[in-house]
Amino acid sequence: MTNAGNEHIIRTERGLTIAGTRITLYDVIDYLKADYPHKYIRDVFNLTDEQMNGVLAYIEAHQVEVEAEYQDVLQMAQEIRQYWQERNRDRLARIAADPPRAGYEAVRVKLIERRRQREANKK
Repeated sequence: MTNAGNEHIIRTERGLTIAGTRITLYDVIDYLKADYPHKYIRDVFNLTDEQMNGVLAYIEAHQVEVEAEYQDVLQMAQEIRQYWQERNRDRLARIAADPPRAGYEAVRVKLIERRRQREANKK
């Protein structure tokens, strides 16, 4: 692990990480890009004010480099997601084609009803 120019941010095998945690800057950036308030992000990741301020200061000071790395991380995640979707496509199709298991009819009805309720609540 090396210090990335800020006592709160270190570089690990996972990328830029908040020191003393397993939280990457990319995790925080996801929330920042979704316009969540800083206090909410701090609470979600259980960070101190000092850690959160350090993260924000680092991102601001290294905006171009952090954004480029963030885009690389998003691209890699998309490639991994596609790989597993393709690899599991046939298997998931076989599972979906199987008839429902005997003895689970009541559970299936409950799940369908809950899904309908959830969809109705979204509208």
